[in-house]
Amino acid sequence: MLLFLSQEAEARPRPGAAAAGLGPAPSMAVCGEAVGAGSLPSELVVHIFSFLAGPDRLRASAACSHWRECLFYPALWPRLRLSLRVSPAERPRLDFLMRKCGWFVRELRVQFAADNYPGGGVCEGAAAEGETPPPLCPRWLDLLRTYLELVLCVLSSVRNNRNLQKLSLFGDISILQQHESISNTYLGKVDPDGKKIKQIQQLFEEILGNSRQLKWLSCGFMLQIVTPTSLSSLSNPIANTMEHLSLLDNQIPGNTTLITAVELERFVNLRSLALDFCDFTAEMARVLADSNHVPLHRLSLLVHKISIMHKSLENMPEDENWKALTRNSTNLRVYIMAFDIKSDDMLRILKPSIPLERIHFDSYITCVSGAVVDLISRQYDKFLTHFILMNDVIDTSGFPDLSDNRNEDPLVLLAWRCTRLSLLAVHGYTVWAHNLIAIARLRGSDLKVLEVTEESIDFDQGELADQDVDPVHNLIEQVSLGLGRPWHAVMDIELLSVFTEPTRHFYREMQSFSEGI
Repeated sequence: MLLFLSQEAEARPRPGAAAAGLGPAPSMAVCGEAVGAGSLPSELVVHIFSFLAGPDRLRASAACSHWRECLFYPALWPRLRLSLRVSPAERPRLDFLMRKCGWFVRELRVQFAADNYPGGGVCEGAAAEGETPPPLCPRWLDLLRTYLELVLCVLSSVRNNRNLQKLSLFGDISILQQHESISNTYLGKVDPDGKKIKQIQQLFEEILGNSRQLKWLSCGFMLQIVTPTSLSSLSNPIANTMEHLSLLDNQIPGNTTLITAVELERFVNLRSLALDFCDFTAEMARVLADSNHVPLHRLSLLVHKISIMHKSLENMPEDENWKALTRNSTNLRVYIMAFDIKSDDMLRILKPSIPLERIHFDSYITCVSGAVVDLISRQYDKFLTHFILMNDVIDTSGFPDLSDNRNEDPLVLLAWRCTRLSLLAVHGYTVWAHNLIAIARLRGSDLKVLEVTEESIDFDQGELADQDVDPVHNLIEQVSLGLGRPWHAVMDIELLSVFTEPTRHFYREMQSFSEGI
């Protein structure tokens, strides 16, 4: 705004100047020099920029070269949050931005978007038994190469940044979900001899080793960026003052873990922690329960079928470990996401003393049983606020019905028992219309989010036989009355990010969950 006013003031003649024969008005001058936008001191330009949003700063910087130079003043960019498409077109822009900001930014969050990944992982044509499997699609391999290049660009730009306080990196496992894991053979096609992967791992360790102010470290699904030795690069003073640690990577082979209980002992000031459930052992719970450790406030755990396949549940915390932990951390709240976990395993995992606030089930092969939902509603009635139940199992016989062979529907009991429930989302399980109305009436306006897909809702024969009442209209009306606000079922499942991007949803929610201390 100041820029345009200055230009207009210079060009506009003084009133009556032409009639008086005085000619155009002279420019404003200080010590004989014209004053315009380009003559403002850098400190003043930076101060003006500080009141503008990012896009407005970029537009204002086009005024002149002096303003462009002021655009990337460190005080203007303390936080940098990027969502990158895995595309070669991103590389020049990313190079420029990271070259300008990477050396001083205090908070860096990078997410690699998945919308460019092809639907299939292998070329068309299936191999017969005993034959060599068909090669991966060239386009898929190109995307993987680009992904590695983008990661290298980000890490190399912050390797010497000693101001970094928060570092958050999120990859995407849509590829990994399709193929369970990216084998060394496949990575070898993209990264001969594993040189780029090793370079990425070394850069990550350099960042940790050079850090002097790091308080928040979060890394999820980043294709082997974190190794079991990565955290040893952190100096003891930094480890002692770290407040948040998130290490989520279910692709670590065998029984390897990213952090051990011995390593965790250095993180005495940790207030929030996110790990693979199989990595969170009884010994770790004892370390966190020690009086020398500050109380833990947030614990996020990813239970993944791949981890359970390669690791054991034998070392998981028992109920007495959870009791000891909650004695030292009275405000502890737990967030669990379960990918394709058998109900028998979930019944083993869900100990009574876990202060479970949020749970998210996502299924592709196995389905959650009514017994698991019933156990959750009985054990965690004082804590539970978020319950997400997603099922993408292809079953021509229809969606599973949690209320089969039960007097009461488990979801209705969940709404009745869990008085703090504020979010309920369901897809791929049969939700009877009368039960949905009961849930809305039980929780009322306290249930801030109720998302149920249209295809999950079913009506009993009595509701369909009544010719005087439209069952769909009646459902919408009754649920809206119960909630005290307009309500509609989710018509397009593709608009429900918790279903289309479950890991991204979990990671985003985990971040906000951990920050909400």
